[in-house]
Amino acid sequence: MRSIKFYFDYVSPFSYILNEQLHRLPSDADVQYVPVLFAGLLKHWGNVGPVDIERKKLFTYRMSTWVASNLGVKFHTPPSHPFNPLPYLRLSIAMNNDEKVITNLFRAIWTQNIDPATVEGRNAIWCEIGIENVEKKITDVSIKNALIKNTQEATSTGIFGVPTLMIDDQMFWGLDSLDFLLDYLSDSDLFQTEEMKRLESIRYGVAVRR
Repeated sequence: MRSIKFYFDYVSPFSYILNEQLHRLPSDADVQYVPVLFAGLLKHWGNVGPVDIERKKLFTYRMSTWVASNLGVKFHTPPSHPFNPLPYLRLSIAMNNDEKVITNLFRAIWTQNIDPATVEGRNAIWCEIGIENVEKKITDVSIKNALIKNTQEATSTGIFGVPTLMIDDQMFWGLDSLDFLLDYLSDSDLFQTEEMKRLESIRYGVAVRR
């Protein structure tokens, strides 16, 4: 079995769409789900999210809707976005990062026209996925700390966004990197060519001011 870590956040439409495409991975791929707080990644690297730039926000909504349609993936951007993903991330951890639970959560948020930003919407999502006593599960300190640890370990690995797939310490970021990953899985020497190795030593041509 080849172990692949899937770093995701429910606030990311592309995380949802990629989850719906993981069936394309080889049968010997063992996917380990790792919930992380996207906002924590952005803060660590000093970045802003796509919805923090007005024109990029609309483009992201249009792009994710178009991509999902082209892939035949059921998709509906929720009434409020971005929303606080903490309850959903913590529930994933409380349920031992179970693939079925995570997929059901993604689908409840991104297909059912439920508002994940409201208490009513959150309760509707719990009902949709059929899990009881959720609020008690997600308030446990150990669950909260586990999410913090996941996010910190992700940044220490160099992960800067979601969705990200990791295998053999190689990072494949974004929905559109899935084909890239599939090529790597069929050729583990993909990054060992002369041109790929050269990319590791590209110099800065100008300092980037932040």
